[in-house]
Amino acid sequence: MNSSFIGKVEKAKRYSEERHRLRFKSFDVEIRGDNHSHNVAFDDGRWRCTCNFFAGAGLCSHTMALERILEGMIPREVAAGA
Repeated sequence: MNSSFIGKVEKAKRYSEERHRLRFKSFDVEIRGDNHSHNVAFDDGRWRCTCNFFAGAGLCSHTMALERILEGMIPREVAAGA
C-alpha cells in the first residue's frame, strides 16, 4: 500500500470520528417498522415520511428516530422541530 493511500485512510478514520464535521443536506431512507416499512426523506431542512401519523402531525416515530441517530449532524433548528 503506498503512503498517499495510507494517509487517505487515516484522514477518513479521523473524519468519521469527528461527527461535528458532517451536516446532512438531503437523504432518503427506508425504515422497517413493526408493521410496515416507511420511506423517510430529509431535504432542504424538511422531513417527509410515508406513514399516516406524519401526514397529520408533521413528525413521527420514524423522523424522531433519525433525529436521534443523526444528533449533531443535521441543523439544530430542524432537530428541535422548528
